[in-house]
This record gives sequence, C-alpha cells and structure tokens, in this order.
Amino acid sequence: MRTGILVCLVLSVLSVELNMERHQEEVMSKLKESKWASFILEFAEVELGSGGALTELVEAINQLIDQLEEELDDIHQAYSRRTDEHNRDVTRYEQEIQDADRDIFNGEDFIDNVLIPQKQRFQDALAQLKINIEENRRILDQETVNRKKQHEQFLSNIAEINEAIGAVDESLGLLSQIANPSLVQFKRVQSNLGRIQTSFQNHSSFAPIIKALLELATEQNFADQGSVQQLVKIFNELRVQFVDTLNQETADESAAESKFTERVAQLEKEFAEFQRAVLIKNSEIAANEQKLGETIVYVGQRKDDRATLQAQLQAENDNYASETDLYNRTVTEYNKEIEISKQALGLLTQPSFEQYVKSKVGI
Repeated sequence: MRTGILVCLVLSVLSVELNMERHQEEVMSKLKESKWASFILEFAEVELGSGGALTELVEAINQLIDQLEEELDDIHQAYSRRTDEHNRDVTRYEQEIQDADRDIFNGEDFIDNVLIPQKQRFQDALAQLKINIEENRRILDQETVNRKKQHEQFLSNIAEINEAIGAVDESLGLLSQIANPSLVQFKRVQSNLGRIQTSFQNHSSFAPIIKALLELATEQNFADQGSVQQLVKIFNELRVQFVDTLNQETADESAAESKFTERVAQLEKEFAEFQRAVLIKNSEIAANEQKLGETIVYVGQRKDDRATLQAQLQAENDNYASETDLYNRTVTEYNKEIEISKQALGLLTQPSFEQYVKSKVGI
C-alpha cells in the first residue's frame, strides 16, 4: 500500500513537472512571436549555455520596463498637451468662424435692408428733383411768354389809346375853329370818329359815347352851334376816359411787371433750392455708393476669412485625428512591448526556467 502511495506521489510530481514544462514551452512559444521577446529568450539561453547568470538580464529588463513606462507617460502627457492645444485651437477657430458668420450676416443685412433701399430712395428723390426743376423751368418759360404777350398787348393798347387821343384832339381842334363849318372839316371829324370806333368797337365803356358822337356828327348838326358845343363836350369826356384808360393800362402794366418780377424771383429761388438739393442728393448717392462698395468688399473679405478659417479648422481636425491615430497605435505598441517584457521577466525569474533552459542546451 505504501508502495502504491509512493508511486502515486511520483506520478503526481512527474505530472506537475510535465505540465510546468508544457506551460513554459507555450509561454516561450507565444513570447517568440515578438522579436523583442524572442531576443530576450535567445539571449537568456546563450547566457545560461555559457555558464552565466540571468541577474544582469533581469536587471536590464526591469530598467527597460521602467524606461518604456516613463516614455509612455511622456507620450500620454504630450498627447494631453496636444489635446488641450487642439481644443483651444478648435474653440478659437469656431469662435472666429462664428464672428465671420455674424459679420457676413450683418453686412449682407446692411446692404439689403439699409444701403440698397436708401440708394433707391435717393435716386427717387433725385428723379423728383429733376422733375421739379423741369417743371420750374417750364413754368418760368410759360410765364415769360405770357408776360411778353401781356406787354405786347399793353403796347398795342397804348398805341391805340394814344391814336384815339390824337384823333380826339384833332377833332376838338377842328371843332374849335368852326364858325361856318366846311364840308372838308365835316368829313375830317367823321373820319376821326370812324377811326376811334374801329379801335374801340369792342370796348363797351366807350361804345355809347362813340355812338352818340356819330349820331351828332352829321352835316346838319354842324350848322347848329349848340350841337357843335355838345360835340365838344362829348369829345372832352371821351378824351378824359381815354386818358384814364391810358393811366389804368400803365398802372396795370406796372403791377403786372412787378408781379412777374416777383414771380420770376420766386421761381429762381425755388430753382436754386432745387439745384442745392440736387448737389446734396448727388453727394448722398456718392456716399451711399462708396459705403455700398466698401461693405460688399468687407463681406467678400469676411467670406474669404471664413473659408480660410474653415479650412484651418478642417486641417487641425485632420491633423489631430492623424495624431490621435498615431498616439493610439504608439500606446498600443508600448503597452504590448511592456506586457511582453513583463511576461519575459516573469518567465526569467521563475526557478524552473533556468532548469528548463539548461535541459534544452544539455547542461
């Protein structure tokens, strides 16, 4: 029975040793997939095969792990700083893009809702001013023509009245000389009355007197001294009316000339005001055009700025994405190397590893 127990114990120990050997072979096989781990194991085999110890190798691997971990920390810190820088740049780019968007919106709104409507109002006002100037000149020309016609009519009326007064004076002169009127004097007086009637046949105020004179101015009445005196009286009354009419025509002409002069002065004043308004409106249109042009250029510049900022933002994101990918791959590689180094170190520090290697090399 004791023999049986001893056999079992021996078999168990052999089984454990076989399992450990099999496990070490599996670990070594997996480690040899890495060039670095394969180098460590091969170096360990050479070191042990030449009768050396693994102490320096273990120490070197520990230092290497520490170095890898320090480098990995530096990589993490550098990436953290790069992430902070990236976030600041993205925030700055996005803010500047928002600023450009706001400037573009405000500029286009200013153009569409202020400058263009203002330009239209200025142009409409200028067009109205030109219409006002044309109307002002038309009225001035028309009133000048009318005034010229009035003056010509005045001159015609004055000439007619003066002619009539001359005829009356001539008739009065003839009548004052009549003692035994001759046929020639009679005909001369009648001729004068005919001239007066022709000139003033449309003047209702003179018509009755002229008609009475014609009725009295007959050959028979010239023989009657009473009729002659009556004719003289009527001629004198007619002359007074002619003179009054002449004075009234002259007064009316003076009043019409004064009114025309005032009207011309008023129209010229309005014309000057319109001209000044045109100058002001033209300067406003020029200022509007300048501001419109400047705003259009500014909006175009801000659009270019926005496009540049968007390109810079995209480039920053692309660069950061590339750097992040590189960072992830580098961290993965470092973690892999650290893990492999730790596995190799763990294997090297196992007492059975040295026995296993020595058995492999036949020591």
